[in-house]
Order: sequence, then structure tokens, then C-alpha cells
Amino acid sequence: MVIRKISILIIIVLLAAAGAGYKFLDNNTKENLTRRVEGFKSLVPPINILCSYSDKLDYYYFTGDNPLWEKNNKFGIYVYAENADFFEIAQKLVNSNGGKWGYVLIPYNVKDNDVDKWTRVFEQLNSKQLIPIIQLWDVEVSDYKRQTDRAAEFLNSFKWPIRFRYISVYNEPNDEKFWYGRVDPKEYAEILEYTIDSFKAENADFVLMNGALNTSAPSNNSSMDAFAYMRAMNDAVPGIFEKLDAWASHSYPQPNFSGSPYVSGRWSIRAYDLELDYLKKSLDVEKGLPVFITETGWAHAEGDAYNDQFLPVETIAEYFRIAYEEVWLKDDRVRAVTPFTIRYDPPFDHFSWINKDKVPYKHYDELRKIKKVKGEPPVLQSATINLRRCAEDE
Repeated sequence: MVIRKISILIIIVLLAAAGAGYKFLDNNTKENLTRRVEGFKSLVPPINILCSYSDKLDYYYFTGDNPLWEKNNKFGIYVYAENADFFEIAQKLVNSNGGKWGYVLIPYNVKDNDVDKWTRVFEQLNSKQLIPIIQLWDVEVSDYKRQTDRAAEFLNSFKWPIRFRYISVYNEPNDEKFWYGRVDPKEYAEILEYTIDSFKAENADFVLMNGALNTSAPSNNSSMDAFAYMRAMNDAVPGIFEKLDAWASHSYPQPNFSGSPYVSGRWSIRAYDLELDYLKKSLDVEKGLPVFITETGWAHAEGDAYNDQFLPVETIAEYFRIAYEEVWLKDDRVRAVTPFTIRYDPPFDHFSWINKDKVPYKHYDELRKIKKVKGEPPVLQSATINLRRCAEDE
């Protein structure tokens, strides 16, 4: 009877854990539960019993909980959910030459509820060991709360490849072209705050970052200086930047997407330097925000039609190599760099990394050659606990 009672008690502990979300455990919870089970087993006296493993409990857990894991592969690329072929092309770029767990930025329309499409996307991310950064777009301001809550629930329903779920909240809102024909830092700050709260309420593992700003835009009738816009956001929603988990930056090499990789300033691939400095010194943000360069890159002359206003692809291939090896890879604040874009139709084809026939340009091949880190993010694992059924040997 003692044996039977203790066995039942062990099973009750396991099932109680399952009811509390045991299907999805972190390492600490799993280890604590295992210790408790072993403690119960130690109470059992040495009686001759017959046992069989007739019941099993399957569960998932992550291999760690550090959002700034040490071995991080910073290489990434901007892709699109609608084209399944892009994920393999991205994998061959960002996970090449020893690399593992590189990044892809994927735009997501907050009104998109296509389960089949996004199931396929997340299956590819898992199988190809790619870390997604999801960039929200196309929210209806008049209905943003409902759409935001639905988007958080929808995105949280999928099996993400690593513990942390990166979300960039819209795109260049200081430019009217990307914010409904107007510049409204108060409106954007309020939507950003609600989005942070909504996603965090859905899952604390969501990592929220701003919509990257256009740092080269002036203040005029169609845009607002990025730093003036940041100030206006903070005035409208005090402390908004302290609520962020990371900083998204569009650090483009200007002018004309043709600047040198060696220069600094707001028109350079180091624009995030000034943004972080402004957050700290002018807006009193104490939090050290890791940087995700969600867009960057040079425009090349080659495309569907040659455009000699841009640099030849041989030059930008060398510029990209310099940017990674001498700037981004050496900066510990930078967690990921996802250049724009894997492939886009004219006139943005001059930013593409492959042509319309999916043949890579020279900068794609040049970056494949660079030695990469075998990333070790907290990944999803599965395991099984056997529920032991025992009976006294009569």
C-alpha cells in the first residue's frame, strides 16, 4: 500500500505540472520537477514490486533563457513569406561557411490570418535554422487595438524556432510614405506602447523593438527629423523607449545608397551609434538596448535595367565585406543585420541580392565566403517523462 500511494503521489505531481503548462517547460522547471520525483522515489522502501512504463508525458522546453546568448550569428537578410524559395536562398547565405542560426526579417500584415501560409513559414524557419524578425505593417489606426491583439495571438500560435520572438513595430513612421500620408509621433508612440503591452501579455518571450526610423529624412512637409521625432514620441508617451527590449535601426550608406563603409554619422552604416547616443544622453534612457539593423545596404547598378547612378556590384560586394568584418561583427551591441532585400521588383531591384532568375549577385557570393559563427540560441527541444505504474508482487 505504501508503494501504491507514493506512486500515485508521483503521478499526481506530474499531472499537476501538466495542468500548469508542463507541456512547455524551461530547464529550471524541468530540473525542479525531476528532483521532486526523485525525492518521492527515495521514500520507497526496498519491497519487491512489479513496474511497467505504460504512460508517457511528452513536453517541450527551451535550452536556455539568455536573450543575449554568446555565440550569435549576426548575418541575416530581408525576405518575404509569400515566396517559399527565398528561405532556402537565405539559408545558403546566412548559414554558410560554418554558420548556424542566422536571421531573416519578414514583413507581416497584422490583418493576415492565413494559417496555412504561416505554418509553412515557421516550418521552414525551424528546419532551416533561421531566426525570424517579424516586422508589422498595415495596421488600421481606427482599429489598431483589436488588430494588434489578434496579431499577437495569431503569431504566438506557431512553433517558433527559438525562445525569443522578435517583433519590429512598423516601419519608418517619421516618413509619411510609411504612415498613412502623415507624420504623427504621438499617434505612433501610443500604438507602439499598446503593441508592446499586447504582445507581452500574450507571451513574455516576445522581444519588442521600435519601427526603425529614416535617419536621413529632414523635417519638412512629408517627413520629420528622426531625433526630433524621437523627442516628440517621448513627450507624448513618457518612458516609451524604456519599454523596448531592443532597438531597430535603418543604417543606410548615404547619399544615394552609395556612401563609403568607413564614414560615420546619421547617413552611414553606423547611424545606430547616434540613435543610441541620443536615447541615452537626450532622452535619459538607462536601458542598454541591443541593436537589430533591420534594413541597410548599397544599391547596385545592375538590375532589370542598368542604372549608372549606383555603384557597380563589384564595389558594393567589397563594401559589404568591409561593413561586416570591420564594423558590425566587431560591435557587441549589434545582434543582427538584415540587409534590404533578397529580391524586389523595379525600381527596388537595385537592392536585390538575386536577380529575377534567382541567380545571386556578386555580393551574395562574397558574403557566403565570410567565416560565420555557429549560433547557439535557446532552441526548442522535446522530451518524454515515463509515468511509472507499479504493483506489489504477490
